[in-house]
Amino acid sequence: MSANGMNRDIIIGIDAGTSVMKAVAFDLDGRQLAMTARPNSYAEPGGGAVEQDMARTWSDAAAVLAEMGERIDRLASRLAVIGVTGQGDGTWLVDRDGEPVAPAWLWLDSRAAGIVEELEASGARKRLYHYTGCGLNACQQGAHLLWLERHAPELLARTDKAMHCKDWLYLKLTGVRATDRSEGTFTFGDFRNREYADAVLDALGLGARRDLLPDMLDGSTTVHSLTADAARATGLLEGTPVSLGFLDVVCTGLGAGLYAPGKDVGCSIVGTTSMHMRLVDDPAKVVLDDTPSGYTMPFPVPGHLTRMQSNMAATLNIDWIVDRIREGAALLGLEVSRRDALMTLDPQVLGARPAAALYHPYIHEAGERGPFVDVAARAQFMN
Repeated sequence: MSANGMNRDIIIGIDAGTSVMKAVAFDLDGRQLAMTARPNSYAEPGGGAVEQDMARTWSDAAAVLAEMGERIDRLASRLAVIGVTGQGDGTWLVDRDGEPVAPAWLWLDSRAAGIVEELEASGARKRLYHYTGCGLNACQQGAHLLWLERHAPELLARTDKAMHCKDWLYLKLTGVRATDRSEGTFTFGDFRNREYADAVLDALGLGARRDLLPDMLDGSTTVHSLTADAARATGLLEGTPVSLGFLDVVCTGLGAGLYAPGKDVGCSIVGTTSMHMRLVDDPAKVVLDDTPSGYTMPFPVPGHLTRMQSNMAATLNIDWIVDRIREGAALLGLEVSRRDALMTLDPQVLGARPAAALYHPYIHEAGERGPFVDVAARAQFMN
């Protein structure tokens, strides 16, 4: 079926997060109509690897869209546009047929930590920072591709494009291989002009792999149509417009009111990771630190960017504590849900004496990425 000629009064946003795949429907005045979600999962096969099944990621996205059709009357004929965003960094390789080459590397993957240290020692990391405004860390695709170039070149030989999570979903929805200007720029580009920079690829030692990078597009001005295959998988209409959104944290900042002309506004996001951002209304006003860290990302408003500082792990630390509580309960033959563990923990934390113990929240194997980068940083308690 075709979407042409229909009266459309609903928009849907998809967010493929690290822990949850969700879709939210809004009317044209921004009122939320419904939400559908499925838990996301990833594998940790060892050696610092953190991977996600790309086929499952797509099937989960299709499922939350199909479930939305069960909640909203005549959704398919009323849907004006689908917007797609998702978790950042990571590496999602696709071949010429648009199929996964290997499981996706998530931003939590730490296999490239040693490469980041090499680039720091050689001075290349600081050269990259001049262009990208981003402190290279083990989360990012540049480091991932260099690791693959050295250790698994056969995978890159089969790869047509190196994408990110939301780009993969956009490919499955529209058949178009692309990335957005926020992720493309901070990974391999120059934040001043929002284009790829050959100097970045050369500094990474990836100049010969330029053809792996998908074209960048701006989803605020360009859309593509839902394919017949995607329409069958989602229960929606072929031809429905689909927009490739900016990175999830940029979209969150926009929705939270970060763009407020005449006001000095900031935004913090606390999730699996945490992001703390400010808006910059002119690339010339971006001030880069002496020590490369954080991110500089184009914003969905011409000439505007976000300067971000990110902690590697935020709620991952809470997950670790909750899991220890549940393991302790299991030793006593008790089954405790995550929710119950949190509800039990909260009053204990609130009633504790301030500063009775200090905790370094570097719980993930990849260490820390902001406000400093140290792949060896580890969590610890101190009295």
